[in-house]
Amino acid sequence: MARKTDIPPSYYGEPRKFDPGFRGPIHNRGCTDVVCCVVFVVCILGYIALGTVAWIHGDPRKVVYPTDSHGQFCGQQGTPNANKAILFYFNILQCANPAVLINLQCPTTQLCVSKCPDRFATYLDMQYNYRYNKSYWEYYRQFCKPGFDNPRKSVAQVLRDEDCPSMIVPSRPFLQRCFPDFITRNGTLTVANKTVFKDGLGKTRSVIDLRDAANQVTAMQQGVESGITSLLDAKEVGMKIFEDYANSWYWILIGLVITMVVSLAFILLLRFTAGVLLWLIIFGVIAVVGYGIWHCYWEFSTLRGKPHGDGDVTISDIGFQTDFRVYLQLSQTWLIFMISLSVIEAVIIVILIFLRRRVRIAIALLKEGSRAIGYIMSTLFYPIITFVLLAICIAYWAVTAVFLASSGDAVYKVMSTQDKCMYANLTCDPETFSQTNVTKVCPGSQCTFAFYGGESLYHRYIFVLQLCNLLVFLWLVNFTIALGQCTLAGAFASYYWALRKPQDIPSCPLFSSFSRAVRYHTGSLAFGSLILAVVQMFRIVLEYLDHKLKGAHNAFTRFLICCLKCCFWCLEHFIKFMNRNAYIMIAIYGKNFCTSAKDAFFLLMRNVVRVAVLDKVTDFLLFLGKVLISGSVGVLAFFFFTRKIPVIQEEVPSLNYYWVPLLTVIFGSYLIAHGFFNVYAMCVDTLFLCFCEDLERNDGSPLKPFFMSPQLHRILRREQGSKLSAAS
Repeated sequence: MARKTDIPPSYYGEPRKFDPGFRGPIHNRGCTDVVCCVVFVVCILGYIALGTVAWIHGDPRKVVYPTDSHGQFCGQQGTPNANKAILFYFNILQCANPAVLINLQCPTTQLCVSKCPDRFATYLDMQYNYRYNKSYWEYYRQFCKPGFDNPRKSVAQVLRDEDCPSMIVPSRPFLQRCFPDFITRNGTLTVANKTVFKDGLGKTRSVIDLRDAANQVTAMQQGVESGITSLLDAKEVGMKIFEDYANSWYWILIGLVITMVVSLAFILLLRFTAGVLLWLIIFGVIAVVGYGIWHCYWEFSTLRGKPHGDGDVTISDIGFQTDFRVYLQLSQTWLIFMISLSVIEAVIIVILIFLRRRVRIAIALLKEGSRAIGYIMSTLFYPIITFVLLAICIAYWAVTAVFLASSGDAVYKVMSTQDKCMYANLTCDPETFSQTNVTKVCPGSQCTFAFYGGESLYHRYIFVLQLCNLLVFLWLVNFTIALGQCTLAGAFASYYWALRKPQDIPSCPLFSSFSRAVRYHTGSLAFGSLILAVVQMFRIVLEYLDHKLKGAHNAFTRFLICCLKCCFWCLEHFIKFMNRNAYIMIAIYGKNFCTSAKDAFFLLMRNVVRVAVLDKVTDFLLFLGKVLISGSVGVLAFFFFTRKIPVIQEEVPSLNYYWVPLLTVIFGSYLIAHGFFNVYAMCVDTLFLCFCEDLERNDGSPLKPFFMSPQLHRILRREQGSKLSAAS
């Protein structure tokens, strides 16, 4: 029996000529995909140059700080506005003009202030009260231009020279800007318990006018048309969430540390009790989900049994609520939870019933993986290197994007309250604006700061540079992941192809594998990463187009975009799968990317049954392990933050939303468990490919002994015996 495979090798390519002296990852290898390596290095140098140019031209203060009408930053240290971090609009009613969303600027003077007004007042009222009490002017002058100190100046002159606002309204800071302090009382929108106010120009205005103006400013700043009320609600929720993080960060950190310890202990225990632990995982997940079903049924029955409770109230009746505990008082919520968990439970049980024999083989493969990790413990800590490199890539991309977005000089434009002003929205110079005839042709017009930009070649191609920044970022991220996969594959392949384990395992296999990957195969890893990055870039563009076309009525266009998104999603996952196996072949044989991908593909196709069942069963079992660890820590966190553990009840911090730290712990626990188990998954994938190669290279004779462990050899014989019995 020269080959023990599921499909004849000739069916998927001609069998390769094997080296009889092969003993694991080849050490005498040459550089692969040199051209791609050179292109990759040049792109990195260009990326550094792009970041340098962006750093020279950009200014993050333009993003962090609001800017007044003279282009000065509010709240910047070392400037006269250091203690004035909030932007104040002289007449926010002028922001209700629809042209605001076109010109991206409100046609009124904008001033940096230290605090927002807390009362209604007009310039005329101030002048009247100033004769009896000087304090009225001392308060009102905070919202006038610095240096103005003539409270007796007429209103017409003050408005002409833009010295003071004609009115101020009670406001509170939002997005570092003063917005009217809206409060809804008995369904009526009010500001300081008033529905009308004086505008300082002899007119009585409604609070609705303020709301419309605030909505325009908010839409201009956020790029959305959401109302000010919902944004203020979002701010309130955000502040409460921030308070919860500030009060519970210590306990969140403890929960994540517990996850790390449990994950590490779990993997170490797999070395000795893989079978028992994995069956415990399976039945543990079934038990946890089963308990969840029972608990949901108990809550559902309790709420249904209440005579005047919320049993008949539906989720649609109460709408969206920021306090999610409201939904837990509805029987419909628990019914949805119960149905969802029941479906999950049924799927798990059906999968286990049909794949029970393959589960035993997968357990043996995981045992072999636990032995490999046990001999090469350093592989468990390699994800830290990947995490650091990814953090550097993300930080560099984010900083470069911010500097690119903030590149440019201050651009000033003519802002006029008149619709027919011929100079409206034209660029102007604030220093010479008063000497032009614009103010005569368009009375009341101003030369105010509009945005940051420029007319140079660099400024015209900012958007293209942002796309280049994104593409190179995706390339570097995928390269970092590919480097980790190739490094781990080389280390675990060194274990598998050691005839006597652990005596024949080379010293420092992880470092040796990392050195080989960087020295010889940077080009191959960059090639595979570039292909994946281009596909991901196309997916991002399609998502952008889909977002822009959401309001379109062309059904064919939406259908085409949806089909393209689906196709590129499948293509991305297929490329990820092929790249992963190609990197394993690169780590073992040291060939270029295309040859390795071809060899990996044909090898997998010749063992398609094992790929479809064994490999995926192990992935499923590892997924159950991640779910069990994150779910167990999540259950512990739930009982802790809901004060259901009497021993440490007094230690629980006061929270607005207990689900904030709870979801953080669950999500963080899953990511940590995923980091540890990802090493395990790479180990299993590498051993699986080596296992298939071993079957094609050797026949178990003294001249061609198997490199697999005796346990795997017994499982192979058992699998072949069951096939022969079924055939007979």
